[in-house]
Amino acid sequence: MNFAEHFDPSHMLSFDLETTGTDPLTAKIVTSALVAINGRERDDCEMLADPGVEIPEAASAVHGITTEHAREHGRPHDEVLQETVRRIREGWAHGATLIVYNATYDLSILHALDPSFTVDGPVFDPYVVDREKNKFRKGKRTLENVCSYYGVALDNAHEATADAVAAARVAWKLAREFPELVEMTSDELMLAQSTWYYKMQVELQQWFAKKGRDTAVNTSWPIQQRQD
Repeated sequence: MNFAEHFDPSHMLSFDLETTGTDPLTAKIVTSALVAINGRERDDCEMLADPGVEIPEAASAVHGITTEHAREHGRPHDEVLQETVRRIREGWAHGATLIVYNATYDLSILHALDPSFTVDGPVFDPYVVDREKNKFRKGKRTLENVCSYYGVALDNAHEATADAVAAARVAWKLAREFPELVEMTSDELMLAQSTWYYKMQVELQQWFAKKGRDTAVNTSWPIQQRQD
């Protein structure tokens, strides 16, 4: 992998998707946002896609985009997918760290839709890092709740660009509060996040078992492995 040497909070590419559903192995893109941050410079890119399928009412209720709106105003789905992948690869090539809140959702969607997409650069997942570094804090771990805890404004939750910007700001706050994150090499940070995620998912599996629930959980980070 062609990683930047360390996580640099001043050089990030923050990424977020709004989609047709909650299963990352079957969902399609509705909006894709990529926010490039390099020092004081910021470049926002948000793309609306026509997913080519009906957007369920439950999904529209979350992100506010209907099937009719996406069909009328969206770009072809595969075009948005490929531009998203291209921009991520370009970000890595230029030394940016990809910021993705709950990376196993968004990155698994990209891989499911385009199996050629692989993680070829550093990823920083504020969801995983927060759960490890503040593991005993009570409350939900949604982006809204985590933003509230770290004092990050999020006025339009589930709007892709707003979520991507908020995730980048949380990543910056985490780097300030836990400087050891910046001291790790990118390889070390990637391994740490993968290990933290595995442990917390195993604990979740054990909790389900105690409740008598036969529920399988994903333990792979940052891309979920398909279980056949």
